[in-house]
Amino acid sequence: MARTTFSGPVASDNGFEGNLTGNVTGNISGMPTLPAYTTTSLPTVVVGGLIYVSNANSNAGTVCFGKGSSWIDIKTGLAVVA
Repeated sequence: MARTTFSGPVASDNGFEGNLTGNVTGNISGMPTLPAYTTTSLPTVVVGGLIYVSNANSNAGTVCFGKGSSWIDIKTGLAVVA
């Protein structure tokens, strides 16, 4: 299959290769940012997903990854709870 680059919107009549899911909007460049939540507004866990929880770790904030049915704090290895 041929590969190419585009400078504008892209549409496909036959799908895309890879494992992209969810909603991607805007231009992807520079520093990626994670969606931010608080312990009382955690989204549904997405296995392998990444989020920032601003008030975890005594309000210091932390990055969490989705595992099973929990968001896991990458610093402590513990589930983040409301």
